[in-house]
Amino acid sequence: MEKCRRIPRGEKRREEIAAVAERVFLELGFTETTMQIVASRAGASKETLYRHFGSKEGLFSEVVRARAERVYGGTEGEFRLQGAPREVLKQLGFNLLRLLLNDDPLCLFRIVVAEAPRTPELGRIFFEQGPAQILRELTLYLEGATRQGLLNCPDSVLAAKLFLGAVVANRHIMMLVAPDWEQITEEKILQHVEEAVALFLARYAPTRPD
Repeated sequence: MEKCRRIPRGEKRREEIAAVAERVFLELGFTETTMQIVASRAGASKETLYRHFGSKEGLFSEVVRARAERVYGGTEGEFRLQGAPREVLKQLGFNLLRLLLNDDPLCLFRIVVAEAPRTPELGRIFFEQGPAQILRELTLYLEGATRQGLLNCPDSVLAAKLFLGAVVANRHIMMLVAPDWEQITEEKILQHVEEAVALFLARYAPTRPD
């Protein structure tokens, strides 16, 4: 029987605090959230928060990083970008679109958009730990799949951007500005992602000799 990875106490406490911080950020926004509020709700001291995260910006960065990992690492960390392209892209796309269409990520996105003019660093943190991290992971996978002959991506960065763009499409902006426009079910998400994967593989399938 495979043993579960034992999470060190310090790492587990860090994850617990970040989960509390995420709820506080969503409730109060970035500006109104303080390290003291998070510490109180997490049953910790401010010193503990500063030791783990360094600053409020560092704490926010951890919240966004953890969300991004849910896309390429799976909800329980079981999915990684490994395996046949069709299945990897399908799972990645499904995780990404399902997460983006959830209320909490949309609220987090709105917080960043509202705060970025006053706190440009917040926008950089969000992009670096969220979209850019997912792009990096997918790019690395596409490069490896191309070396193995499973795909033919001459420019893996461009290919990754095109796939992620096809998955997100107009769904994200629709949910931000007109959330009641269309009811999005998991069946519709899966159908959308399967079409995006089919388009991608039609372009980047490995070339075969005649």
